[in-house]
Amino acid sequence: MTARGTEERLNLSAGLASVAVALVLIAAKLWALFQTGALSVAATLADSALDLAMSLGALAAIAYAARPADDDHAFGHTAAEDLAALAQSLFILVSAALIGGAAAHRLAEPAAMPVREGAGIAVMGLSIVLTVALVGWQRHVARATGNRVVAADSLHYLGDLVPALGAIVALWTSRRFGVSWVDPVVAIGAALLMARGALVIGRAAWDALMDRAVDAETVAGIESVARGFPGVRGHHDLRTRRSGGRVFINLHVELDGDQSLHEAHAIGAALKRAILARYPGADVIIHKDPV
Repeated sequence: MTARGTEERLNLSAGLASVAVALVLIAAKLWALFQTGALSVAATLADSALDLAMSLGALAAIAYAARPADDDHAFGHTAAEDLAALAQSLFILVSAALIGGAAAHRLAEPAAMPVREGAGIAVMGLSIVLTVALVGWQRHVARATGNRVVAADSLHYLGDLVPALGAIVALWTSRRFGVSWVDPVVAIGAALLMARGALVIGRAAWDALMDRAVDAETVAGIESVARGFPGVRGHHDLRTRRSGGRVFINLHVELDGDQSLHEAHAIGAALKRAILARYPGADVIIHKDPV
């Protein structure tokens, strides 16, 4: 299987895992709601339903981006990932603002921590375990493929995880020491974490949609492969961009104009293979000019 095919399988596995976790949590929280009638459980149920909608959207974007190039999309469909990541980052920013505002209100007007029923505590524990596993897998996939949709979805679930852990800590400290400010402080910290991550992902998605060149380190790496490559006398007009998790590279190389076309083609093909060995899954076009 090609490197691109492996990345697509990893991205799809992360999307499917996200949808599966959301479905399991919805079922568990529905059971807990019928068992306890607690409004806190109803609120987390609504949040999980929203998670499912976001995850389905992310999965659809990943699946669409994996479609091969066609007559209408000669460079593939990977821009769908950047559009989805940009939309997710905006949603996460709004969520962070709402969480931060609610936490600030609770700090200004502290209220007693609600007592959770046993079923609610069990479901929250299940939610934390599944979310930790999901976020861990999504982070692994995002590092391996550079997929911003997976990274944004991971950030979204991390935003659910941190307040859940904070709520358990706040509940324990409230019972043990009578402290009520821990929960809103943890929520504000989670909101700031979400906002920072959303800005990073949103900016990267925006840069990709605007065809911004890839990072300087990658550009330098491409040039280092081309520089001094056997048969290559020089290079110029290196152009790069990123779409989804894929890097597009366009490079002009200078060759001996007196050699045969077969020899020139062999040098260009070998250079392309060398670049792909360093950046698997990239789309590389080599233009050959006489020195």
